[in-house]
Amino acid sequence: MTYEKESRERLIKRAKKEFLEKGFAKASLRSISSGAGLTTGAVYFFFKDKDGLFGAVVGPTLERITAIITEHYQAENDEDFTTYSHEKGDHDDIAERLIPALYEDYDAVLILLEKAAGSSYDGIADRMIALTEQFYERIAEKYAAVCPGKRVNRYMLHWFCHVQINAFTHLITHVSDEQTALREIRPVMDMLIEGWMNYILEDDI
Repeated sequence: MTYEKESRERLIKRAKKEFLEKGFAKASLRSISSGAGLTTGAVYFFFKDKDGLFGAVVGPTLERITAIITEHYQAENDEDFTTYSHEKGDHDDIAERLIPALYEDYDAVLILLEKAAGSSYDGIADRMIALTEQFYERIAEKYAAVCPGKRVNRYMLHWFCHVQINAFTHLITHVSDEQTALREIRPVMDMLIEGWMNYILEDDI
């Protein structure tokens, strides 16, 4: 490992600890660099500024989670709603992919959810809700197209997007064990899917 690569990784490791303890706004670059055995100049050299360092801590985890969610939504968009009927557990595959990704770097996810105020990652839950709503609008329109006399209930669609993302954020902030989280999220997902299928459409009057 080169000296530069080692120095960069030491800064990220120390920054994760600092951000987790103090949050982005109160984290000290001097404390981070000193704890990594480097000068603050090293932070600016490798990351440009504190926000860049924060991104190095949480960015890879966020990219991995976003990729899994996006792939899942795209697959849902390909569903044939003329034949689809929900069966208990038929969305376990996304839980089995997403929960390990969330818990692979548990501290980074906690930092994203609870310690990002003041950074460019602030409000990440709202961004995920917006991403979810973007995909679900398309899926709901396809669903409505095969249900004569029905239209998309926009309020319920928006509400379900909030509830779905909040279900996962609540899980992360209250359950630190991956296997427990996987067990607990399954019935929640079944309930959400049943609700989505039953309440996203309304009579077109």
